[in-house]
Amino acid sequence: MNFLGHIFFSNDDLDLMHANLFGDFVKGSNLEAFTPEIRNGIILHRSIDSFIDQHHAVKLLSRKLSSELPKVAPIAIDLFFDHFLFNNWSMYHNGDLAKLLNDFYNYKIDENSYPNDRFHFMLKYLKSEKWISSYGTLEGIGQACKGVSNRISFPNALVNGQVVLEKKYLEIESTFHVFMKDALDKFNSEGS
Repeated sequence: MNFLGHIFFSNDDLDLMHANLFGDFVKGSNLEAFTPEIRNGIILHRSIDSFIDQHHAVKLLSRKLSSELPKVAPIAIDLFFDHFLFNNWSMYHNGDLAKLLNDFYNYKIDENSYPNDRFHFMLKYLKSEKWISSYGTLEGIGQACKGVSNRISFPNALVNGQVVLEKKYLEIESTFHVFMKDALDKFNSEGS
């Protein structure tokens, strides 16, 4: 999942949301340089990524989309799932999404605890441009696909993500709901 999915699985904890997103910027297994809270976020991030990468329905969907989105189908699915989470928020969360995003956008972190300039740059624009708030529209996901495509180091078809999403909307949405049921079972049982 992309930004919204990682925020969702952070259990309304604003510090954990940021630490979870930071997980994309940390390599290796030695996490001793980070506070326990940030380590927990990095571990959660990796657990979410691993779970979606190994999920049977997501792997099947990725294979189906790979002809139109070669090499980037899993990345597209992460973005697509954020679209469906945005539009089905009340099915999976009791809180108001607009309020949660507003709280997230306005939350200040201790930047010294997150020693990565790329993370700070991304977070600044994620918040100032309110990227996640556009995920509910097809155009917003299309823009996200184009943005991610530009950051990938090889030529790719992710710029066509919106077209693929529109064409296979119901199938992707169905897979999203299957994934969410299993992910909630997994992460709720781990959190209890």
